[in-house]
Amino acid sequence: MAATSPLYNQLKAAEPFFLLAGPNVIESEEHILRMAKHIKDISTKVGLPLVFKSSFDKANRTSSKSFRGPGMAEGLKILEKVKVAYDLPIVTDVHESSQCEAVGKVADIIQIPAFLCRQTDLLVAAAQTGKIINIKKGQFCAPSVMENSAEKIRLAGNPNVMVCERGTMFGYNDLIVDPRNFEWMREANCPVVADITHSLQQPAGKKLDGGGVASGGLRELIPCIARTAVAVGVDGIFMEVHDDPLSAPVDGPTQWPLRHLEELLEELIAIARVTKGKQRLQIDLTPYRD
Repeated sequence: MAATSPLYNQLKAAEPFFLLAGPNVIESEEHILRMAKHIKDISTKVGLPLVFKSSFDKANRTSSKSFRGPGMAEGLKILEKVKVAYDLPIVTDVHESSQCEAVGKVADIIQIPAFLCRQTDLLVAAAQTGKIINIKKGQFCAPSVMENSAEKIRLAGNPNVMVCERGTMFGYNDLIVDPRNFEWMREANCPVVADITHSLQQPAGKKLDGGGVASGGLRELIPCIARTAVAVGVDGIFMEVHDDPLSAPVDGPTQWPLRHLEELLEELIAIARVTKGKQRLQIDLTPYRD
């Protein structure tokens, strides 16, 4: 098996946590560069290691009429410009095995979407790039499933893997976050990331004028989920951030406003520094005696 990458070691050692953040999808080169600059400035100010996130193609949109992004070729060119201009590592997602080689030439972290977290061929193709692989837990999966998904990456020769909680289906149009999953997912023996924005989606829960549905969300509860995650002691926070969420073409209801990013991160850092969440409590069950 190959050695772990320097970035992977840096993220594992991050205190109190690392940050994966950026707008959901690439809207334009100008917008993505501007967002990268602002988010890097804020993460540097508060002292968090940042990996910049955006997607070149949202292949699993609710409607075929919805905006998907610029596509892989153009999107990777834009992400490469972000990487060079601001000296930032990049995380972006893949949906097909055939995308992994090209994406691995730009991205430092390849993200596996939740719907695809058990797809062996995709996991192996991603692993073979040698890049860090961030696997999102399927909304339909028990946390124990992530042990097997992470092991697929390692068996392909890549030790650089992390797993990400992004909520569990609760009925047809809602998600819940079970804080126990942050603990149980540690059994995958790798960093655990909390996606504090997608976890507040309401899948296909928003009716559109003229018919059809889109995903809604509960943006106002993002701080609630974030506080819980850092108190439990996750290794990283994943969040989508936008300078104008109401105009965002994808997942506007669950993107966090850029103007409030620094404020939220400062609070989360303060919580993380006083909790013992990363230290697994050793429970003594011997009889108590005075």
